[in-house]
Amino acid sequence: MNDYYEVLGVSRQASQEEIKKAYRKLARKLHPDVAGPDAEEKFKDVTRAYEVLSNPEKRQMYDMGGEQAFTGAGAGAGFGFQDIFETFFGAAAGAPRGPVPRGRRGQDALVRLDIDLGEAVFGATRELQVDTAVICPTCNGTCCRPGTSPRTCEVCHGRGSVQRVTRSFLGQVMSTTACSACGGHGTIIPEPCTDCAGEGRVRTRRTIRVEVPAGVDSGTRIRMSGQGEVGPGGGPAGDLYIEIREKPHPAFVRRGDDLHCTMSIPMTAAALGTVLQLETLDGVREIDVEPGTQPEQVVTLRDLGVGHLNRGGRGDLHVHLDVQVPTRLDERQRELLAELAALRGEEQPEPRLAASGSGMFSKLRDKLAGR
Repeated sequence: MNDYYEVLGVSRQASQEEIKKAYRKLARKLHPDVAGPDAEEKFKDVTRAYEVLSNPEKRQMYDMGGEQAFTGAGAGAGFGFQDIFETFFGAAAGAPRGPVPRGRRGQDALVRLDIDLGEAVFGATRELQVDTAVICPTCNGTCCRPGTSPRTCEVCHGRGSVQRVTRSFLGQVMSTTACSACGGHGTIIPEPCTDCAGEGRVRTRRTIRVEVPAGVDSGTRIRMSGQGEVGPGGGPAGDLYIEIREKPHPAFVRRGDDLHCTMSIPMTAAALGTVLQLETLDGVREIDVEPGTQPEQVVTLRDLGVGHLNRGGRGDLHVHLDVQVPTRLDERQRELLAELAALRGEEQPEPRLAASGSGMFSKLRDKLAGR
């Protein structure tokens, strides 16, 4: 634990002027620019001691409680080492000492691409027009009129920064700031390119090819590195992000990588069984309807769904069968149905409650529960 009086080399009865004088002497001696980086910790100790002892209230607290008085919740009160350092040596003391590159990275760009379900299932190659900043074709990003070139700044002589000497109670202090004449670049553009106004880039509409992988969905973003905005001064381009929006399909509904559709079949076909033709995204496929098929029964066609994103395989196609019960019967049809009911002993059917785990109400309950 440091004794702040010993750190400054003064007695406990020292006046404010004596404390200030001792600090000036030690600060000049231990400043990192003079004594090197090895003296940085000692310089911080001296500054910390001066911060406390130069403040009458803090000095009184220190005399009563020692250094512990400044290690609790109030340790950050007032101004600290960094504040004193900047006050005496300038906020720009840590400014970069080399020229700043004129070219900077450009911004990322975002565009949206509408695709249909078939493109999401199989993937596709699309051409997309985008408005972005590109390298100026006249100056090729140099910012200069053709035939000219940047000129070394006469103020900073290419360093990008200038040094100033100021006087303080520590004596003469040198600070470094960015050169205002060249903006810290070290060079100036004597004759800017007229086409890009010295920016090194221009805006234009261009066409790019986008590879849409199978399995993308609404909200998926495809990153195209280096296809975004070219930066100021002909700097490197940012990235281009393609956000996918999938358009609804009139027949198929997508859930994850699976597809769902509904086919209506007559009651007789469900009872007797049949083979139906379904136009899928892969062409015509046969749907084998088993005899005795019940309403809402599902037939699954494997690997006819959406391709899995960034991996092989595809989802499935689920065909939901909607059994249609006739609502209008002629006399002959009624006779035939009545005869069938008699043969099956169903002229006066007795209602029976289905088991709790099956039937229409359980299916409705499962749907409401999200199962």
